[in-house]
Amino acid sequence: MHYKNMLGYRYPKGPFAMISVYSFTGAAVVTSTVFSLLLFLSIDDSPMMKALFGTLAIIFEAGKFYAWYEFGERRAHRNYVGSFTALTFYLVLAAISIGGSVGGINSATNKAQSVIAIEQAKVDAYNRQIDAIEKQIDLNNLAAEKYIQMERIATGVTRIQAQNNTLREEQIRLAAERDSLPPVAQGSAIGLIDSLADAFQVSQQTAQFGLVVFLSILLDLFAAFFVGVIGEETRFRRFYQHHAEIDITPENIIQPMGYLEHRADFDVVVNQDSPKNEQDESTLTLAQRVEAAVKGGVITCSKKAVCKHFLLTNDDVDALFETMVNDGVLAKKANHHYYLSA
Repeated sequence: MHYKNMLGYRYPKGPFAMISVYSFTGAAVVTSTVFSLLLFLSIDDSPMMKALFGTLAIIFEAGKFYAWYEFGERRAHRNYVGSFTALTFYLVLAAISIGGSVGGINSATNKAQSVIAIEQAKVDAYNRQIDAIEKQIDLNNLAAEKYIQMERIATGVTRIQAQNNTLREEQIRLAAERDSLPPVAQGSAIGLIDSLADAFQVSQQTAQFGLVVFLSILLDLFAAFFVGVIGEETRFRRFYQHHAEIDITPENIIQPMGYLEHRADFDVVVNQDSPKNEQDESTLTLAQRVEAAVKGGVITCSKKAVCKHFLLTNDDVDALFETMVNDGVLAKKANHHYYLSA
């Protein structure tokens, strides 16, 4: 695993980071599942079929994210054939999920557009009635001119003028009702679609389809990223629990930017029950100081830790450990790790 080379500089994520990761992942998974449910539940109106299709959508969503998690596990173990199989399953299920998200988001967008269309239709109906009245008034004026030419002002023109007055009152009433309607509120999504259509010189339908496809793919990538983060952190925690006491960081590794090496304020921690407390620190040998530091938990029982803490060269540490092993202070395990024998 690649992170074993940085074990001395990396630690498991804290509670705040993990709570954030799980929250983002849960929100993304639930959102993707809901959009898929909107698509599958609309296939059939039968309650039994709705239950079956809804279960199928949940299985697809859960399987999709587990396939991505399994892809990370197999790739980390260098099982490339298995990782390719898991990736294939993920891509198939992701395509189905993206289709469901496209259908769900598109349905919500169409609903918002239908509300705007209904409100606009009411305004258009009033405008048509007002225009029809205006045309009737124009016809009446034309008839009045004919009556004037026929010198029948008293019988025809007076009646036409009365009709026009009535029509004008009706026109004013319709205009007042039209103006009293609430303004058509354009949602943010509709405004964004209109802006995209104007920017790319395409129709609103094309802009809407492109937007929902982009959002659906982004949602799946967002969820897959955080599922991958959880999987990688789980693998690292397992590795860290088994190797936290062993410093295996290579000596030639470049320290991360901003890394502050921890160094204890004292070089020796002595048990109060030990007779060595009566000795002055200057009289302790290097081997005794190393033994006391390991017993006190200041450093781990490894060559690299001793080298860093006491500022020794690798050759000096090798010779020191060999002497301590010969004296019976240290013992060596089968995996070449040292420990205090006393």
